[in-house]
Amino acid sequence: MIDTRFHHCTGPIALTDLLGRAGHADLRDRVVDDIEITGASDLEDAVPGNFSFAASKAYSADLSQSQASVVLVVPDLAAAVPAHAQAIVCDKPYDVFVDLIGVLYPDDTRTVALSALATEPLPTIEPGARISASSAIGAGAQIGTGTVIGPNVSIGAGVTIGRDCIIGANVSIECAHLGDGVVLQPGVVIGGEGFGFQLRPDRHRKIPQLGRVIIQDRVELGANCTVDRGTLGDTVIGEGSKIDNLVQVGHNCRIGRNCVISGMCGLSGSTILEDNVVLGGNVGIAGHLTIGANSVVLARSGVTHSFPAGSNIAGAPAQDVRTWKREMAALKRVAKGSLR
Repeated sequence: MIDTRFHHCTGPIALTDLLGRAGHADLRDRVVDDIEITGASDLEDAVPGNFSFAASKAYSADLSQSQASVVLVVPDLAAAVPAHAQAIVCDKPYDVFVDLIGVLYPDDTRTVALSALATEPLPTIEPGARISASSAIGAGAQIGTGTVIGPNVSIGAGVTIGRDCIIGANVSIECAHLGDGVVLQPGVVIGGEGFGFQLRPDRHRKIPQLGRVIIQDRVELGANCTVDRGTLGDTVIGEGSKIDNLVQVGHNCRIGRNCVISGMCGLSGSTILEDNVVLGGNVGIAGHLTIGANSVVLARSGVTHSFPAGSNIAGAPAQDVRTWKREMAALKRVAKGSLR
């Protein structure tokens, strides 16, 4: 569910009105109950009053459990929409979904930027917090006691920062909630827009990034890391995880507890690291993959598919480390002119 502390919603709005304003008046005759729409969400996090989408059979499991009131679906999934929800059948439900959220949450890039200029409500700062005079604290932000905010830090409207945190110089935080004991080294950027575009031959279309970043207790991020906010839901870094310098965490990633990520790693959108995963330096992970708990990924690996818990992974494309070592040994023998 989209957090309206960060992303202004124009609703509630009647479903037929929303479809018309989004350029899809042709779909209004498929509306059974012209309910008021209060928000948008992915299937998993939807609540009554929300609309969502299901673009392929990969969405079937989440669709069956969703609490969304309206679901944009491909024809093959119309029968799978729960009885409490309306199915709006269309050939490209995701395209229609993006059009609708563009009306319900207009011009989000500008809205988030403008929120930094707001002065009301005043931020809430507990006694004992120390804040540099050169830092900017947005309207409605909350900062806990014992937290230290270094020079030239920008904290956006509505951001919450727990107790005993250390926020280094030149850090930028927006659309985010931080727990207690979080350490952000200089230059970290939290909550910037995820890299989401619909690729088109004439002009690529930006997909609004309406989610948040949740950083749990005792997380540490090295200098110049970037953690993008989710597209609809949350990008999450679990408690106790430690991340080195120059790491990119894409939108909707879920990093578990006590993970360790070395410098210059890149996690594409919707990557899941379960608890206690270790990534060596310069690892790259393609999007929508899961690395199981207690796995180790050796340096400079390129991960292109999911791995179960307890895996030991190396290479590009990444594979079980024992297979990778055998392949490397075979290549050395070939290079020396021996096939034995």
